[in-house]
Order: sequence, then structure tokens, then C-alpha cells
Amino acid sequence: MNSNSNDKLPTAIVTGAARGIGLATTKLFLSKGYRVAMVDRDVPELQNASDGLNPVWPVNCDVSQQEQVNAMVHSVLQWAGRVDVLVNNAGVADFAAIQDTTFERWQTVMRTNLDGVFLCSQAALPALRESRGCIVNIASISGLRASTLRVAYGTSKAAVIHLTKQQAAELGEWGVRVNCVAPGPVKTKLAAAVHTPAIVNAYHDAIPLNRYGSEEEIARVIVFLSSAEASYLTGQVIAVDGGFDATGVGLPALRIP
Repeated sequence: MNSNSNDKLPTAIVTGAARGIGLATTKLFLSKGYRVAMVDRDVPELQNASDGLNPVWPVNCDVSQQEQVNAMVHSVLQWAGRVDVLVNNAGVADFAAIQDTTFERWQTVMRTNLDGVFLCSQAALPALRESRGCIVNIASISGLRASTLRVAYGTSKAAVIHLTKQQAAELGEWGVRVNCVAPGPVKTKLAAAVHTPAIVNAYHDAIPLNRYGSEEEIARVIVFLSSAEASYLTGQVIAVDGGFDATGVGLPALRIP
């Protein structure tokens, strides 16, 4: 953990930064000259992930809790003095059939995946207005196309996609850009643990690029959307999915060999 005396360095907040896409995004931002506030509710993982990274500011925060979110943003501003980018990456997965999805499970998913995006964006908004910064919300391919066992997860991510457009429509007048990344299947530790060989093979056949994406490939799109290279991009949803969404209901067996 180390602050930087140069208050002109751009500062990014990345939620869910202790692992996976969030950690890959943190490292890429650092390589581009950003300071990064690493936000996560898993204290041991956050400490482990932030060790050796600089300049970072690890903050323990459950994004579904408004008081914690407000305290987190205050802490970041005390450290960095500014916020240029907010990456709303924190999320939880819950895969169950509709009849097995209790209201409690539904609420748990919505609080983190949807409420968390709303709360973090609201809390960071004054600082983002001042810097004319940007927000990148992380949804999922499950928010673009329906699938079994994803009634809560997919619905939460679809809501994030629409929230992105609402934010872009209103915040553009202040120069704040808001975009959304919808990852497809990504090679993470979680995916490796829960995706059987049959699932891996099915995705291979259904994705035009015939492979999973990497955490770094998702991070590159997030950092691009946060950069001056994307200065006229707002309200957009980028599916980083190897072409999975583009295939719709097409069957791999119908492809031209």
C-alpha cells in the first residue's frame, strides 16, 4: 500500500479487485501510470493481491452496503484526492433453476450485482464530475442472452446493462462517460473448478473463436474504455466473448466446414 505524492496521477477505483478480472484490470491500470484503489470484501485475498503492487490503496468494502461504499470513496479521496475511473466489477454468481431460486438468493445477487453498481456510481459521482471521468460497468454475456440456471444472475446483469445506458444518457452533460463490458466465458480459477469437460467442449463449439477468453483480454477492453482513445464512446455495451453473442441461436453443426 503506497500513495503517490503526485496528485496529478489519474486514479481508478476497481471493485472486486482481489482476483480474476478485477486484479488483471488493476495491474494493467498500474502499467499505464494510474494509481488504483483496490476494493474487495475478502480481506485476506485483498491483502495478498495488493502486496507488491504500487501505487495501490486496498480498501475492504462490501459494495452492497451503502455506508461502506460511502466510506470507501471518502478513503480513496483522502488518499488520492481525485477519482478518474470507476470500474464496477464486483459481483456474485448464483446458478440455479427458477424453482430453486429463493427470494433470499435473488436478493443476495441483486444487492451485489445491481445495487453495488448503483451505490458505487452514486458515491463516486461528485469526484467523477470534477475530473470529467468515466465509469465502466461489468455485466456478462448472460445479461445479453438468456440461459438456463441464470434467472437471478442473468437478470441482474441485464439490469446493469440498462443502468449503464441510463447513466450515460444523464451524465454525458457533465462529461462523464459510462460504458459496459459484457464478458463471455473467461478462463478463471472459478470456471476451471466448475466447468466440466463437457461444458468446456460445448463452449468451444459454440464460440466462433473456439476458446475461452482470458482475464487480461477483458482487462484490455476495460482500460481502453477508460482512456482518451475512447473519448467519444459512451452508453455502449461491448461483448468481449469471442463472438458468442453474435451467433445467436445458430448451431455449430450448421457452420460451413
